[in-house]
Amino acid sequence: MYRMTLSIFRILVASLLMGLILSHFGITAEKLFSEIGISSEGALEMIRRTLRWAAPHIALGVLVILPVWLAFYLFRPPRS
Repeated sequence: MYRMTLSIFRILVASLLMGLILSHFGITAEKLFSEIGISSEGALEMIRRTLRWAAPHIALGVLVILPVWLAFYLFRPPRS
């Protein structure tokens, strides 16, 4: 868990630094979206559609994975 948290923290810090560097040169998210032909609203709509598609699949996976993980966790041998 510690390694995953550290990795997420590093990604966030790297993203912040990259954002600072890009904004220093006058590059904004709106400019990048317009370069590739997507509006900010269009990008948000794509994110919403992706989340609407993914949410039921994630919930279904959790219904299977969580009980299996819990059983393995409860019945593992004690650590010395």
